[in-house]
Amino acid sequence: MVRAIAAEAGQILLGFSSGLAVGAGFVAFITVLGVIPRLVQLARAEKHIRLFGTCATAGALMGTYLSFTGWTWSVPVIVLAVWGLLHGLFVGMLAAALTEILNVFPILSKRLRLERYLKWLIMAFVFGKIAGSLFQWLSFVK
Repeated sequence: MVRAIAAEAGQILLGFSSGLAVGAGFVAFITVLGVIPRLVQLARAEKHIRLFGTCATAGALMGTYLSFTGWTWSVPVIVLAVWGLLHGLFVGMLAAALTEILNVFPILSKRLRLERYLKWLIMAFVFGKIAGSLFQWLSFVK
């Protein structure tokens, strides 16, 4: 009995410690790269910077909660469509801010000697992402 309680306490401690390590790494990643401030700048919403941070934190907490519970709810299809649109906008804006911070596209275009075609390179990535998302959604989600 005592051995089982000690094992469960060890698992709880290990899980909590792992979560703290991953969370700290995520926060360091977001902070060092300045992703949230750059996202706010791209959205031209400087006066709402605290709201962006709060929403990112609340989203991470809600996602963690929903990942570890079996909690579900039924909503109309239109709500799911709006929810999906908002998720797509967030991920797209976050990816755009991250690639801009890291200068991914200018470096890639220089290495491929495509400086003149940078606009088309970006559009190829955008349309490729859209096509891949639609394929995944239509093929596997239905």
